[in-house]
Amino acid sequence: MYRMSDDIEKILLSEEEIDKIVEKVATEIDRDYDNSGKELLLLSILKGSIVFMGDLMKKIKRPAEIDFMRVSSYSGTETRGKVDIILDLHRDRLENTDIIIVEDIIDSGNTLAYLTDYLGLKGAHSVKCAAMLDKPSRRKVNFNADYVGEEIPDYFVVGYGLDYEEKYRNLPYIGILKPEVYTK
Repeated sequence: MYRMSDDIEKILLSEEEIDKIVEKVATEIDRDYDNSGKELLLLSILKGSIVFMGDLMKKIKRPAEIDFMRVSSYSGTETRGKVDIILDLHRDRLENTDIIIVEDIIDSGNTLAYLTDYLGLKGAHSVKCAAMLDKPSRRKVNFNADYVGEEIPDYFVVGYGLDYEEKYRNLPYIGILKPEVYTK
């Protein structure tokens, strides 16, 4: 019987480590937005960040709304350098809203740099980013997240929402995918 775990070279972050990371990010967000006086919106970038977003929103103590956008900038394992908005954010009163873009991983930085500018132009009071993982060695634009769970080396990782060809998202940990799986 095939098991997804057979395709994992090594577990990079266990369920317990992930829980501590999410708690740390939630605590930082609570600290920074404690007295903002604005609406807080957690904006999940589908599909990868949905697991991180679900855990993060449960740990944030202050009131927060959630919403979703879906964008595409990858083909297989490589970024195309172009961001396509597939599902946009449709809200009124963004001038009274602090948006935190919730993302699974920052790679090239293209998508998040684009979305930060885009949401600012739509009138958001502020736009920040919370990423579960950051791969600064792959950055192609000058972008740094405001909240980073864990900085990682240039591994191809899956699990906890991260995928390869829509598989592995449901692994409860983050693992390094065996190269033979994605270089076939």
